Amino acid sequence: MNIFLRRVVAQLIKTGNLTVSGPGGTAHKFGDGSGDPVHLKIHSRRAERAIAFDPMLALPEAYMDGEVDFIEGDVLALLHIVYQNLEPSGTIEASWTRAVEGVRHALRRLQQLNTPIRSRRNVQRHYDLSADLYRLFLDEDMQYSCAYFDRPSATLEEAQFAKKQHIASKLRIKPGQNVLDIGCGWGGLGLYLARTFDVGVLGVTLSTEQHTVAVQRAQAEHLDDRVHFEIRDYRDINERFDRIVSVGMFEHVGVNHYRTFFDKVARLLKPDGVMVLHSIGRFGPPVATNAFIRKHIFPGGYIPALSEVLPAIEKSGLMTTDIEILRLHYAETLKYWRERFMANREKAKAIYDERFCRMWEFYLAGSEAAFRWQDMMVFQIQLTRRNDTLPITRNYMEKCEKALSLRHAAQPASAPARKRRKARSR
Repeated sequence: MNIFLRRVVAQLIKTGNLTVSGPGGTAHKFGDGSGDPVHLKIHSRRAERAIAFDPMLALPEAYMDGEVDFIEGDVLALLHIVYQNLEPSGTIEASWTRAVEGVRHALRRLQQLNTPIRSRRNVQRHYDLSADLYRLFLDEDMQYSCAYFDRPSATLEEAQFAKKQHIASKLRIKPGQNVLDIGCGWGGLGLYLARTFDVGVLGVTLSTEQHTVAVQRAQAEHLDDRVHFEIRDYRDINERFDRIVSVGMFEHVGVNHYRTFFDKVARLLKPDGVMVLHSIGRFGPPVATNAFIRKHIFPGGYIPALSEVLPAIEKSGLMTTDIEILRLHYAETLKYWRERFMANREKAKAIYDERFCRMWEFYLAGSEAAFRWQDMMVFQIQLTRRNDTLPITRNYMEKCEKALSLRHAAQPASAPARKRRKARSR
Protein backbone atom coordinates (compact mmCIF):
# COMPACT_ATOMS: atom_id res chain seq x y z
CA MET A 1 0.00 0.00 0.00
CA ASN A 2 1.28 3.47 -0.91
CA ILE A 3 3.13 4.88 2.12
CA PHE A 4 1.58 8.34 1.75
CA LEU A 5 -1.94 6.92 1.50
CA ARG A 6 -1.31 4.75 4.55
CA ARG A 7 -0.15 7.85 6.42
CA VAL A 8 -3.29 9.80 5.47
CA VAL A 9 -5.64 6.98 6.44
CA ALA A 10 -3.80 6.19 9.70
CA GLN A 11 -3.84 9.85 10.67
CA LEU A 12 -7.55 10.14 9.93
CA ILE A 13 -9.16 6.89 11.08
CA LYS A 14 -8.97 6.56 14.86
CA THR A 15 -12.38 4.96 15.43
CA GLY A 16 -14.24 2.45 13.27
CA ASN A 17 -13.31 -0.75 11.50
CA LEU A 18 -11.65 -0.10 8.14
CA THR A 19 -9.49 -2.42 6.09
CA VAL A 20 -7.73 -1.29 2.91
CA SER A 21 -6.13 -3.75 0.49
CA GLY A 22 -3.68 -2.41 -2.07
CA PRO A 23 -2.82 -3.71 -5.56
CA GLY A 24 -0.31 -6.15 -4.10
CA GLY A 25 -3.01 -7.79 -2.00
CA THR A 26 -1.68 -6.77 1.42
CA ALA A 27 -4.44 -5.69 3.80
CA HIS A 28 -3.99 -2.90 6.35
CA LYS A 29 -6.40 -2.30 9.22
CA PHE A 30 -7.32 1.13 10.59
CA GLY A 31 -9.40 2.30 13.54
CA ASP A 32 -10.26 0.72 16.86
CA GLY A 33 -12.31 -2.15 15.43
CA SER A 34 -15.64 -0.72 16.53
CA GLY A 35 -18.73 -0.75 14.36
CA ASP A 36 -19.52 -2.53 11.11
CA PRO A 37 -16.47 -3.57 9.06
CA VAL A 38 -15.67 -1.89 5.77
CA HIS A 39 -13.07 -3.42 3.45
CA LEU A 40 -11.87 -1.34 0.51
CA LYS A 41 -9.88 -2.88 -2.35
CA ILE A 42 -7.69 -0.58 -4.49
CA HIS A 43 -6.74 -2.21 -7.79
CA SER A 44 -4.02 0.08 -9.16
CA ARG A 45 -0.95 2.02 -8.03
CA ARG A 46 -2.19 5.01 -9.98
CA ALA A 47 -5.39 5.08 -7.92
CA GLU A 48 -3.40 4.79 -4.68
CA ARG A 49 -1.25 7.80 -5.58
CA ALA A 50 -4.23 9.88 -6.67
CA ILE A 51 -6.25 9.10 -3.53
CA ALA A 52 -3.28 9.93 -1.29
CA PHE A 53 -2.86 13.34 -2.94
CA ASP A 54 -6.52 14.37 -3.31
CA PRO A 55 -8.90 11.93 -1.58
CA MET A 56 -12.03 14.12 -1.89
CA LEU A 57 -11.90 13.89 -5.69
CA ALA A 58 -9.75 10.88 -6.48
CA LEU A 59 -11.59 8.31 -4.34
CA PRO A 60 -14.99 8.77 -6.03
CA GLU A 61 -13.29 8.95 -9.44
CA ALA A 62 -11.43 5.71 -8.76
CA TYR A 63 -14.71 4.09 -7.74
CA MET A 64 -16.36 5.38 -10.93
CA ASP A 65 -13.55 3.88 -13.02
CA GLY A 66 -13.64 0.50 -11.29
CA GLU A 67 -10.22 1.00 -9.71
CA VAL A 68 -11.78 0.72 -6.23
CA ASP A 69 -14.29 -1.89 -5.02
CA PHE A 70 -15.81 -2.95 -1.72
CA ILE A 71 -15.17 -6.41 -0.30
CA GLU A 72 -17.24 -5.50 2.76
CA GLY A 73 -19.58 -2.56 3.20
CA ASP A 74 -20.43 0.12 0.63
CA VAL A 75 -19.92 3.81 -0.10
CA LEU A 76 -22.25 5.00 2.66
CA ALA A 77 -20.60 2.73 5.26
CA LEU A 78 -17.16 3.99 4.27
CA LEU A 79 -18.23 7.61 4.50
CA HIS A 80 -19.76 6.96 7.93
CA ILE A 81 -16.36 5.88 9.20
CA VAL A 82 -14.61 8.81 7.52
CA TYR A 83 -17.05 11.44 8.75
CA GLN A 84 -17.14 10.19 12.34
CA ASN A 85 -13.39 10.89 12.37
CA LEU A 86 -13.64 14.31 10.72
CA GLU A 87 -14.60 17.72 11.99
CA PRO A 88 -17.97 18.97 10.61
CA SER A 89 -16.09 21.02 8.00
CA GLY A 90 -14.84 17.77 6.46
CA THR A 91 -11.15 18.74 6.33
CA ILE A 92 -8.55 15.97 6.19
CA GLU A 93 -5.56 16.95 8.26
CA ALA A 94 -2.69 15.89 5.95
CA SER A 95 -0.76 19.02 4.99
CA TRP A 96 -0.97 18.47 1.23
CA THR A 97 -4.72 17.75 1.31
CA ARG A 98 -5.26 20.93 3.34
CA ALA A 99 -3.28 22.81 0.71
CA VAL A 100 -5.40 21.40 -2.13
CA GLU A 101 -8.64 22.35 -0.36
CA GLY A 102 -7.20 25.77 0.43
CA VAL A 103 -6.60 26.41 -3.27
CA ARG A 104 -10.15 25.31 -4.06
CA HIS A 105 -11.54 27.69 -1.46
CA ALA A 106 -9.46 30.54 -2.88
CA LEU A 107 -10.72 29.84 -6.40
CA ARG A 108 -14.36 29.21 -5.53
CA ARG A 109 -15.61 32.53 -6.90
CA LEU A 110 -13.95 31.87 -10.27
CA GLN A 111 -15.72 28.50 -10.37
CA GLN A 112 -19.08 30.21 -9.82
CA LEU A 113 -19.06 32.77 -12.61
CA ASN A 114 -22.53 31.64 -13.63
CA THR A 115 -23.32 33.90 -16.56
CA PRO A 116 -26.59 33.15 -18.40
CA ILE A 117 -24.75 31.08 -21.05
CA ARG A 118 -22.68 29.21 -18.50
CA SER A 119 -25.70 28.62 -16.27
CA ARG A 120 -27.57 27.04 -19.16
CA ARG A 121 -24.62 24.78 -19.93
CA ASN A 122 -24.28 23.74 -16.27
CA VAL A 123 -27.99 22.91 -16.03
CA GLN A 124 -27.80 20.76 -19.15
CA ARG A 125 -25.04 18.66 -17.56
CA HIS A 126 -27.37 17.44 -14.82
CA TYR A 127 -31.02 18.25 -15.41
CA ASP A 128 -31.08 17.36 -19.09
CA LEU A 129 -30.29 13.76 -18.30
CA SER A 130 -33.11 11.41 -19.31
CA ALA A 131 -36.31 11.94 -17.33
CA ASP A 132 -36.56 8.14 -17.29
CA LEU A 133 -33.49 8.08 -15.05
CA TYR A 134 -35.11 10.36 -12.50
CA ARG A 135 -38.33 8.37 -12.59
CA LEU A 136 -36.35 5.39 -11.29
CA PHE A 137 -35.84 6.96 -7.85
CA LEU A 138 -37.97 10.09 -7.40
CA ASP A 139 -41.55 10.18 -6.14
CA GLU A 140 -44.39 10.14 -8.67
CA ASP A 141 -44.52 13.96 -8.71
CA MET A 142 -40.78 14.06 -9.56
CA GLN A 143 -39.82 16.34 -6.68
CA TYR A 144 -36.03 16.62 -6.84
CA SER A 145 -35.46 18.50 -3.59
CA CYS A 146 -35.61 17.93 0.15
CA ALA A 147 -38.87 16.37 1.35
CA TYR A 148 -40.55 17.31 4.63
CA PHE A 149 -41.00 14.41 7.04
CA ASP A 150 -43.71 15.65 9.36
CA ARG A 151 -43.84 12.19 10.96
CA PRO A 152 -41.27 9.36 11.11
CA SER A 153 -43.47 6.84 9.27
CA ALA A 154 -44.02 9.07 6.22
CA THR A 155 -43.26 7.57 2.82
CA LEU A 156 -41.28 9.55 0.26
CA GLU A 157 -44.47 10.41 -1.61
CA GLU A 158 -46.15 11.62 1.59
CA ALA A 159 -43.11 13.64 2.66
CA GLN A 160 -42.79 15.33 -0.74
CA PHE A 161 -46.47 16.24 -0.66
CA ALA A 162 -46.01 17.60 2.87
CA LYS A 163 -43.11 19.71 1.55
CA LYS A 164 -45.40 21.37 -0.98
CA GLN A 165 -48.00 22.05 1.73
CA HIS A 166 -45.31 23.41 4.05
CA ILE A 167 -44.02 25.86 1.46
CA ALA A 168 -47.54 26.88 0.39
CA SER A 169 -48.44 27.71 3.99
CA LYS A 170 -45.54 30.18 4.13
CA LEU A 171 -46.55 31.85 0.86
CA ARG A 172 -50.06 32.62 2.19
CA ILE A 173 -51.49 32.45 -1.31
CA LYS A 174 -54.90 33.87 -2.21
CA PRO A 175 -57.04 32.87 -5.22
CA GLY A 176 -56.41 34.91 -8.34
CA GLN A 177 -52.84 35.84 -7.51
CA ASN A 178 -49.94 35.24 -9.88
CA VAL A 179 -46.97 33.14 -8.79
CA LEU A 180 -43.43 32.88 -10.16
CA ASP A 181 -41.62 29.56 -9.65
CA ILE A 182 -37.87 30.13 -10.23
CA GLY A 183 -36.33 26.77 -11.10
CA CYS A 184 -39.61 24.92 -11.59
CA GLY A 185 -38.13 21.48 -12.23
CA TRP A 186 -40.61 19.06 -13.77
CA GLY A 187 -43.49 21.32 -12.77
CA GLY A 188 -44.87 19.55 -9.70
CA LEU A 189 -44.93 22.51 -7.30
CA GLY A 190 -46.37 24.96 -9.84
CA LEU A 191 -49.13 22.53 -10.80
CA TYR A 192 -49.93 21.90 -7.13
CA LEU A 193 -50.23 25.63 -6.37
CA ALA A 194 -52.47 26.26 -9.40
CA ARG A 195 -54.66 23.24 -8.64
CA THR A 196 -55.00 23.96 -4.92
CA PHE A 197 -55.25 27.75 -4.76
CA ASP A 198 -56.68 28.73 -8.17
CA VAL A 199 -53.73 30.95 -9.07
CA GLY A 200 -51.77 31.64 -12.22
CA VAL A 201 -48.22 30.27 -12.28
CA LEU A 202 -45.17 31.01 -14.41
CA GLY A 203 -42.49 28.37 -13.97
CA VAL A 204 -39.03 28.98 -15.42
CA THR A 205 -36.20 26.52 -15.95
CA LEU A 206 -33.05 26.27 -18.05
CA SER A 207 -33.51 22.55 -18.65
CA THR A 208 -35.03 21.46 -21.97
CA GLU A 209 -35.86 18.04 -20.56
CA GLN A 210 -37.63 19.44 -17.50
CA HIS A 211 -39.51 21.99 -19.59
CA THR A 212 -40.81 19.31 -21.95
CA VAL A 213 -42.11 17.15 -19.10
CA ALA A 214 -43.62 20.12 -17.23
CA VAL A 215 -45.52 21.34 -20.31
CA GLN A 216 -46.85 17.84 -20.98
CA ARG A 217 -48.04 17.55 -17.39
CA ALA A 218 -49.84 20.90 -17.50
CA GLN A 219 -51.60 19.87 -20.70
CA ALA A 220 -52.54 16.45 -19.31
CA GLU A 221 -54.11 18.07 -16.22
CA HIS A 222 -55.85 20.74 -18.34
CA LEU A 223 -54.05 23.43 -16.37
CA ASP A 224 -52.13 24.91 -19.29
CA ASP A 225 -54.47 27.92 -19.32
CA ARG A 226 -53.21 28.89 -15.84
CA VAL A 227 -49.75 27.33 -15.62
CA HIS A 228 -47.07 28.28 -18.13
CA PHE A 229 -43.59 26.83 -18.18
CA GLU A 230 -40.77 28.56 -20.04
CA ILE A 231 -37.07 28.06 -20.68
CA ARG A 232 -35.94 31.35 -19.24
CA ASP A 233 -33.20 32.74 -17.02
CA TYR A 234 -34.49 34.49 -13.90
CA ARG A 235 -32.41 37.51 -14.87
CA ASP A 236 -34.53 37.98 -18.00
CA ILE A 237 -37.88 38.20 -16.20
CA ASN A 238 -39.51 41.62 -15.94
CA GLU A 239 -43.14 40.91 -14.89
CA ARG A 240 -44.28 41.53 -11.32
CA PHE A 241 -45.73 38.84 -9.08
CA ASP A 242 -47.80 38.48 -5.93
CA ARG A 243 -45.83 35.46 -4.84
CA ILE A 244 -42.40 34.04 -5.74
CA VAL A 245 -41.09 30.63 -4.80
CA SER A 246 -37.77 29.00 -5.55
CA VAL A 247 -36.98 25.45 -4.48
CA GLY A 248 -33.61 23.80 -5.10
CA MET A 249 -32.42 26.42 -7.59
CA PHE A 250 -30.45 28.84 -5.40
CA GLU A 251 -27.63 26.27 -5.11
CA HIS A 252 -26.88 27.03 -8.78
CA VAL A 253 -26.81 30.83 -8.50
CA GLY A 254 -23.25 31.15 -7.22
CA VAL A 255 -22.01 33.45 -4.48
CA ASN A 256 -20.92 36.07 -7.01
CA HIS A 257 -24.53 36.51 -8.10
CA TYR A 258 -26.42 36.59 -4.78
CA ARG A 259 -26.86 40.36 -4.92
CA THR A 260 -28.13 40.09 -8.52
CA PHE A 261 -30.58 37.37 -7.49
CA PHE A 262 -32.13 39.23 -4.56
CA ASP A 263 -32.13 42.59 -6.34
CA LYS A 264 -34.11 40.93 -9.14
CA VAL A 265 -36.52 39.34 -6.66
CA ALA A 266 -37.08 42.74 -5.02
CA ARG A 267 -37.99 44.21 -8.41
CA LEU A 268 -40.25 41.32 -9.41
CA LEU A 269 -42.16 41.19 -6.13
CA LYS A 270 -45.21 43.42 -5.75
CA PRO A 271 -45.25 45.75 -2.71
CA ASP A 272 -47.42 43.31 -0.71
CA GLY A 273 -45.74 40.24 -2.17
CA VAL A 274 -44.16 37.25 -0.42
CA MET A 275 -41.28 35.01 -1.45
CA VAL A 276 -40.15 31.66 -0.04
CA LEU A 277 -36.61 30.51 -0.83
CA HIS A 278 -35.82 26.83 -0.20
CA SER A 279 -32.15 25.92 -0.56
CA ILE A 280 -29.41 23.65 0.69
CA GLY A 281 -27.07 25.43 3.08
CA ARG A 282 -24.46 24.70 5.70
CA PHE A 283 -24.26 25.33 9.43
CA GLY A 284 -20.58 26.25 9.36
CA PRO A 285 -18.57 28.98 7.66
CA PRO A 286 -18.12 29.15 3.87
CA VAL A 287 -16.03 26.42 2.24
CA ALA A 288 -15.39 25.29 -1.32
CA THR A 289 -17.86 23.01 -3.07
CA ASN A 290 -16.94 19.32 -2.79
CA ALA A 291 -14.58 18.68 -5.72
CA PHE A 292 -16.37 15.52 -6.91
CA ILE A 293 -19.78 17.19 -6.83
CA ARG A 294 -18.54 20.28 -8.64
CA LYS A 295 -16.75 18.35 -11.39
CA HIS A 296 -19.14 15.48 -12.05
CA ILE A 297 -22.59 16.31 -10.64
CA PHE A 298 -23.32 20.04 -10.30
CA PRO A 299 -20.79 22.17 -12.21
CA GLY A 300 -21.05 25.76 -11.07
CA GLY A 301 -22.96 24.71 -7.96
CA TYR A 302 -22.29 26.09 -4.50
CA ILE A 303 -23.76 25.44 -1.04
CA PRO A 304 -23.86 28.71 0.91
CA ALA A 305 -23.53 29.53 4.55
CA LEU A 306 -26.27 31.80 5.87
CA SER A 307 -23.58 34.40 6.52
CA GLU A 308 -23.22 34.72 2.74
CA VAL A 309 -26.95 34.87 1.99
CA LEU A 310 -28.35 37.29 4.55
CA PRO A 311 -26.10 40.27 3.68
CA ALA A 312 -27.25 40.07 0.06
CA ILE A 313 -30.89 40.03 1.21
CA GLU A 314 -30.33 43.05 3.46
CA LYS A 315 -28.71 45.07 0.67
CA SER A 316 -31.59 44.32 -1.72
CA GLY A 317 -34.12 46.01 0.55
CA LEU A 318 -36.06 42.79 1.15
CA MET A 319 -37.12 41.88 4.68
CA THR A 320 -36.43 38.47 6.17
CA THR A 321 -39.66 37.59 7.95
CA ASP A 322 -39.01 33.93 8.75
CA ILE A 323 -36.16 31.40 8.63
CA GLU A 324 -36.58 27.67 9.22
CA ILE A 325 -33.77 25.12 9.26
CA LEU A 326 -34.53 21.56 8.13
CA ARG A 327 -31.78 19.33 9.51
CA LEU A 328 -32.12 15.59 8.81
CA HIS A 329 -35.00 15.85 6.35
CA TYR A 330 -32.67 15.74 3.34
CA ALA A 331 -30.72 12.79 4.76
CA GLU A 332 -33.99 10.82 4.90
CA THR A 333 -34.96 12.00 1.41
CA LEU A 334 -31.61 10.88 0.00
CA LYS A 335 -31.89 7.54 1.75
CA TYR A 336 -35.11 6.89 -0.19
CA TRP A 337 -33.52 8.03 -3.44
CA ARG A 338 -30.41 5.90 -2.91
CA GLU A 339 -32.38 2.78 -2.04
CA ARG A 340 -34.71 3.22 -5.02
CA PHE A 341 -31.79 3.89 -7.36
CA MET A 342 -29.97 0.77 -6.19
CA ALA A 343 -33.15 -1.30 -6.60
CA ASN A 344 -33.37 -0.03 -10.19
CA ARG A 345 -29.65 -0.01 -10.90
CA GLU A 346 -29.82 -2.34 -13.89
CA LYS A 347 -32.45 -0.10 -15.50
CA ALA A 348 -30.21 2.93 -14.95
CA LYS A 349 -27.30 1.01 -16.46
CA ALA A 350 -29.43 0.28 -19.53
CA ILE A 351 -30.06 4.02 -19.95
CA TYR A 352 -26.42 5.00 -19.41
CA ASP A 353 -23.57 2.66 -18.36
CA GLU A 354 -21.75 1.11 -15.40
CA ARG A 355 -19.48 4.12 -14.86
CA PHE A 356 -22.49 6.42 -14.67
CA CYS A 357 -24.17 4.14 -12.12
CA ARG A 358 -21.06 4.13 -9.94
CA MET A 359 -20.90 7.92 -10.16
CA TRP A 360 -24.58 8.19 -9.17
CA GLU A 361 -24.09 5.75 -6.28
CA PHE A 362 -21.31 7.92 -4.88
CA TYR A 363 -23.31 11.09 -5.41
CA LEU A 364 -26.41 9.83 -3.58
CA ALA A 365 -24.50 8.12 -0.77
CA GLY A 366 -22.09 11.03 -0.38
CA SER A 367 -24.93 13.53 -0.22
CA GLU A 368 -26.84 11.49 2.36
CA ALA A 369 -23.68 11.17 4.45
CA ALA A 370 -23.04 14.93 4.32
CA PHE A 371 -26.55 15.71 5.60
CA ARG A 372 -26.49 12.94 8.19
CA TRP A 373 -23.00 13.37 9.64
CA GLN A 374 -21.61 16.71 8.46
CA ASP A 375 -22.74 20.34 8.50
CA MET A 376 -25.24 20.32 5.63
CA MET A 377 -28.85 21.42 6.10
CA VAL A 378 -31.74 23.05 4.22
CA PHE A 379 -33.02 26.53 4.94
CA GLN A 380 -36.35 28.11 4.04
CA ILE A 381 -36.29 31.91 4.09
CA GLN A 382 -39.49 33.93 3.82
CA LEU A 383 -39.10 37.42 2.34
CA THR A 384 -41.35 40.46 1.93
CA ARG A 385 -40.97 44.08 0.91
CA ARG A 386 -43.01 45.42 3.85
CA ASN A 387 -43.05 44.37 7.50
CA ASP A 388 -46.88 44.44 7.69
CA THR A 389 -47.52 42.07 4.78
CA LEU A 390 -47.98 38.99 6.96
CA PRO A 391 -49.54 38.30 10.41
CA ILE A 392 -47.30 39.02 13.37
CA THR A 393 -47.20 35.39 14.54
CA ARG A 394 -46.50 32.14 12.68
CA ASN A 395 -49.87 30.62 13.62
CA TYR A 396 -51.26 31.20 10.14
CA MET A 397 -48.70 28.75 8.71
CA GLU A 398 -49.81 25.94 10.99
CA LYS A 399 -53.50 26.64 10.37
CA CYS A 400 -53.00 26.64 6.60
CA GLU A 401 -50.99 23.41 6.71
CA LYS A 402 -53.67 21.65 8.77
CA ALA A 403 -56.42 22.86 6.44
CA LEU A 404 -54.49 21.64 3.40
CA SER A 405 -53.92 18.24 5.03
CA LEU A 406 -57.64 17.85 5.83
CA ARG A 407 -58.56 18.89 2.30
CA HIS A 408 -56.12 16.39 0.83
CA ALA A 409 -57.35 13.59 3.10
CA ALA A 410 -60.92 14.21 1.95
CA GLN A 411 -60.02 13.95 -1.74
CA PRO A 412 -60.21 10.60 -3.60
CA ALA A 413 -56.79 8.99 -3.87
CA SER A 414 -55.14 8.66 -7.26
CA ALA A 415 -54.72 5.17 -8.70
CA PRO A 416 -50.97 5.00 -7.83
CA ALA A 417 -51.69 6.20 -4.28
CA ARG A 418 -54.45 3.61 -3.83
CA LYS A 419 -52.07 0.92 -5.04
CA ARG A 420 -49.37 1.98 -2.53
CA ARG A 421 -51.83 2.10 0.38
CA LYS A 422 -53.13 -1.36 -0.51
CA ALA A 423 -49.59 -2.72 -0.64
CA ARG A 424 -48.72 -1.23 2.78
CA SER A 425 -51.85 -2.75 4.35
CA ARG A 426 -50.88 -6.31 3.37
